[in-house]
Amino acid sequence: MTDAPHHALAPGDAFPDFDLPDAGGTRHRLAQYEGRYVVLYAYPKDDTPGCTKEACDFRDHARLKALGAVILGISADDADSHRQFAEKYSLPFPLLTDDGAHFLKTLGTYGEKNLYGKVTEGIKRQTFLIGPDGRLVKSWRAVKVDGHADAVAGAIEADQAKAGA
Repeated sequence: MTDAPHHALAPGDAFPDFDLPDAGGTRHRLAQYEGRYVVLYAYPKDDTPGCTKEACDFRDHARLKALGAVILGISADDADSHRQFAEKYSLPFPLLTDDGAHFLKTLGTYGEKNLYGKVTEGIKRQTFLIGPDGRLVKSWRAVKVDGHADAVAGAIEADQAKAGA
């Protein structure tokens, strides 16, 4: 895997495969979720206010559960940090570790951020909705946590309706 930024993914593009471990060391690849919608959400840091709210919103969202979406969180935090975060908030989905943010960099999810006028480098809060065929359905490149899980569920429903039309 290269650190070179991936071209801007557009809806319909094949999503790049990944092979990343979760907190327990189990490896996850996109191919293993073929036939299901995958919500891959990138977040900056375990157990910080915005990241906690986002994780809990995905955990508690009834429509996403009903739709059978696979939810995967991803950050550069290590397995111990992920395990503590998941246990503290009873997160029922895997948190993937991208050591060195190599995969996140290929997605364009790692880079310059501006927080309250301070420019830093790090993981940007972004979400990718991947369809059952492994193609990008929609991406959110500037996530606002409030209402985000609902927007993701709406995008799955819209895609299902389009596919059924």
